[in-house]
Amino acid sequence: MKIVVLVKEVPDTYGDRKLALETGLADRTGDRVLDEICERALEAAITLGEKAGDTEVVVVSMAGEAAQATVRKGLAMGAASAVQIVDDKLVGADVSLTAQVLAAAVKRIGFDLVVAGNQSTDGSGGVVPAMVAELLDVPQLTALNTLEVDGGTVSGERAIDGGTARVSAALPAVVSITERMPDPRLPSFKGIMAAKKKPFETLSLADLDVDADAAAQPWSIMVAVAEKPPRAAGVKITDSGDAGEQLAKFLVDNRLA
Repeated sequence: MKIVVLVKEVPDTYGDRKLALETGLADRTGDRVLDEICERALEAAITLGEKAGDTEVVVVSMAGEAAQATVRKGLAMGAASAVQIVDDKLVGADVSLTAQVLAAAVKRIGFDLVVAGNQSTDGSGGVVPAMVAELLDVPQLTALNTLEVDGGTVSGERAIDGGTARVSAALPAVVSITERMPDPRLPSFKGIMAAKKKPFETLSLADLDVDADAAAQPWSIMVAVAEKPPRAAGVKITDSGDAGEQLAKFLVDNRLA
């Protein structure tokens, strides 16, 4: 079985995340890390492989050349190989183009199962796994809290209003997982050293036969970007015997009651 895991480098969630006002894109000049939800997706894939045996796990990422060290963390965690798509035309790519590029890469690699996080911590679009499944023309199971593979079937549980639902699909398929999945393993020293010798392929848009020109893609367009305004001071109510009335009036005026 071949499992492809979609991973992404994101600004460190413990840092000061902001948009670059000149471009409207996420400022990626600070500390960057492998997204935690992607680490959980990789942990799920490696665990499946350990249980099933005879399984190859491949990590795939669409990122700038500087993200290579981050992607290699996936190899250190236990993936067998990595593929990174690097192309200057992908700077600022929206979810539509991102899904098209990732789907093309997955097709080129070949797969039985694609595993991804339900949404990244930078863009938080939450639609790329479903779009990849559509482009690959395979079933999708999204927002899974558990994940199992039995023979030619993938299954898991997802939360619904008032309970949980168990869903399944025949392989090949695409699944996305939530933060309720187990914590990712830490790379061992042996794993870090081994990662340096594992296959790491870098692809361009030409290799994938994807056209990223604006005229060929339904890109979303950012029309304006501005710094978030400072938070306004709150309303202070001094109790002079009518604090209840003032509070009630404040709630009504602000349509909170």
